[in-house]
Amino acid sequence: MRLWLLALLVALAGCLPRLQGVDPTRLPSPEAWGPHSAPLEWWYVSGYLPENGLAFHWAFFKAYAPQDWQWGLFRPAFLFPGPYHASHIAITDLWADRTHFEERFDFRFDRPWGDSLVRYPPLYIAQDDWHLVQQGEAYLLQAGPIQVRLTPRKPAVVHPPGYSGTAETGRMYYVSFTRLGLEGHIAGRRVQGEAWMDHQWGDQLSSGATLGALWDWFGLHLSDGTDLMLYRVRNTKGQVVQLAGSATDPQGRVRELSGLKMTPLESWTSPGGRRYDLSWQVEAEGLELRLTPLRREQELLTASTRVAYWEGPITGSGSWQGQPIQARGMGEFVAGAYTPPGFPGAGLNGR
Repeated sequence: MRLWLLALLVALAGCLPRLQGVDPTRLPSPEAWGPHSAPLEWWYVSGYLPENGLAFHWAFFKAYAPQDWQWGLFRPAFLFPGPYHASHIAITDLWADRTHFEERFDFRFDRPWGDSLVRYPPLYIAQDDWHLVQQGEAYLLQAGPIQVRLTPRKPAVVHPPGYSGTAETGRMYYVSFTRLGLEGHIAGRRVQGEAWMDHQWGDQLSSGATLGALWDWFGLHLSDGTDLMLYRVRNTKGQVVQLAGSATDPQGRVRELSGLKMTPLESWTSPGGRRYDLSWQVEAEGLELRLTPLRREQELLTASTRVAYWEGPITGSGSWQGQPIQARGMGEFVAGAYTPPGFPGAGLNGR
């Protein structure tokens, strides 16, 4: 009986996918937009459209049950090898002072449950009738009330140092289109403006059942054509373990922000008691910037990824390379794991 059980466990272990984390000595290609064999992966599109009084984001996650979880001789990954998929959309209507949030998720023993699909090239991501489809150099995002076409205005970049996170929190490779032209319809309105698109993949689930990393993130368009990415990573104790920032110039060349400092100025506490730092002073070599949110009540509580996070439009002003500038874009602040009423277990880390 014991030999039979051992043989079964060995056979099941052989069926598990071979997942790879982040090698800090090897940078990804900026063209790496297809799926990877990583414990966690996501694609993300967001934008603030001031002329239309709207902000939005869409995110698609692909994740596997952590292979190091074990209850006695039983490892849940044997029965749930994945992948698991989830999608989020959120639309902020600044004119009506409200936010609309939807999510979808699936999980089955050995394949997606439903119509979830990721393939490349060209990039094609689908969950039911929500799609991100590459069409030549452009991308068509169709997700409920979001129906837009996205055209990169700069090449994709790898954000220095090539990843976010640390060995303690887990790491995620990080590539972006920092500025895309956007046109289409959102929430029934004809829209035109600019957006931001991310792809990250890595091993931030490796720490186990609790959230491996918390973060404060900005994707910003400056009035001179420069784009800023700001990332402050914290461990589960709230200690800052990484500051990462990059500037992508109008020609699409990316470089690290030297001497980066991100100082919270004002916080907001959600109805559930979670605290978010929303106003910030940012300093780096050649940069001084004060950032403020356009709406405070932007907390999203997710049943799919089991995470509480704030996502919303941000504006700012200051100076860059000795010249006055205005900034606008999106901010994302992760508070930690969230367990919806009636749902067992802790959270899955993800944007």
